[in-house]
Amino acid sequence: MTALPLKQKISVVVLTKNEEKNIAACLESVKWADEIIVIDDHSTDKTADIAKRYTGNVIMHSLSSNFSEQRNLGLDRASGDWILQMDADERVTDELRKKITDILKNGSELSAFRFKRTNNFCGKFLTAGGEDTHRPLRLFKKAGARFSGDRIHEQLTVNGRIGEIDSVMEHYNFPDISHYVETQDFYSGLEARALYEKAGLIPERRLRKELTIGPVKLFFKIYIKRRGYRDGLHGLVFAALSAWRRFLIYAKYWELNQSSYKTGGMK
Repeated sequence: MTALPLKQKISVVVLTKNEEKNIAACLESVKWADEIIVIDDHSTDKTADIAKRYTGNVIMHSLSSNFSEQRNLGLDRASGDWILQMDADERVTDELRKKITDILKNGSELSAFRFKRTNNFCGKFLTAGGEDTHRPLRLFKKAGARFSGDRIHEQLTVNGRIGEIDSVMEHYNFPDISHYVETQDFYSGLEARALYEKAGLIPERRLRKELTIGPVKLFFKIYIKRRGYRDGLHGLVFAALSAWRRFLIYAKYWELNQSSYKTGGMK
């Protein structure tokens, strides 16, 4: 008689920073996991207190604009065979949970899985504009896995083949316009610094194009080419804000380097 494989364990790692409005719903959706680890960037609200209702593994650690380091810290502290990486504004659906638990029960020759993540913008899940194609790599075997890359665009490297799960993780990333603006004000600064670290001082002619033509092209790509108009006014507003976000990144890049452009810079 062939012995059944032992059920493998899973650790859920969640990054947080002032997420008291989201963290309970996030952790409630993964309370079935063997272990929950929260890496908190010294929240000043009730995020940590709420998280402690679900797990004793709440670790305070400064982000320092380095998401790879923050995710690797959670990975190192995890004891599970598998890791599910999450942010506080994400939710595991019942269907996705069932697919994950089947993998844990039956085992898999694959080392990681992608699955669809659907974004909720101002109360509506966007189904067009490219938002329906996002499949992040979040579920993976701990052994040999590591995050690397620049400070904001972390990349996961795994040992082995990657598969796909035909289920959805819900992402409540932008509940209202104010939250979108506040979030992008923070991330655009990180992206501007990452751009300088990667490209150095770009020619002024290119910078002008990025500040003018770049946002227009992005709006056209999201709203027209990828049919963001199918999401109605939500799609229109999201496309316009995405174009503004691109402008903001290069505006902050210019702000960081404006002394060079004032003195002539690179034409």
